[in-house]
Amino acid sequence: MNAKLPSRLVAYARVSSADQNPQLQLDALAKAGAARKLTFTDKVTGARTVRPGLDACLRALQPGDTLLVWRLDRLGRSLRHLIDLVADLRERGVAFRSLCDGVIDTTSASGELIFHVFVALAQFERRLIQERTRAGLEVARARGRNGGRPPLPVDHPTVIAAKKMHADRTMPVRDICRTLRISRPTLYRYLARSSSRDPVTE
Repeated sequence: MNAKLPSRLVAYARVSSADQNPQLQLDALAKAGAARKLTFTDKVTGARTVRPGLDACLRALQPGDTLLVWRLDRLGRSLRHLIDLVADLRERGVAFRSLCDGVIDTTSASGELIFHVFVALAQFERRLIQERTRAGLEVARARGRNGGRPPLPVDHPTVIAAKKMHADRTMPVRDICRTLRISRPTLYRYLARSSSRDPVTE
């Protein structure tokens, strides 16, 4: 039987630009007990999806560890992203603490309760957005407009490229979609459209 791995504090810090200094966060994380070799950093905006430091941090986490951050907005790009991250950590057996948001500590019963409140709020927000979207579409339809982006004209370069690539018969549909960054239904909508200048070749 494998011996249980000792619990560790694994820390993550982020600053939103190369001009900012993460030292304030690093000092606070070190004071809380995080070792420098287990502290990961990024210098990117919160909206950026590519964060090599966070990716390395998540890979380093083991069951029984605790992920430590200075503040909640240093970890998640949004409330939904933050909740998804923490929920994933829980499934992996990893706890989560935020130093400046003391109530967010999944190692304690009260912190766990607060996290569940956050989850409920995020679900509530998502339902509100869905309801508003549906209401907006219904209003648009009542006024004779359909939701979504307007269709591309038949002589648009993307439509023409899709037709030519499909007519060539040398590239699978999935590769055409990947190359043009469109979905399979969108590709078939393009193929169904025709003009005298650019006929569809089937």
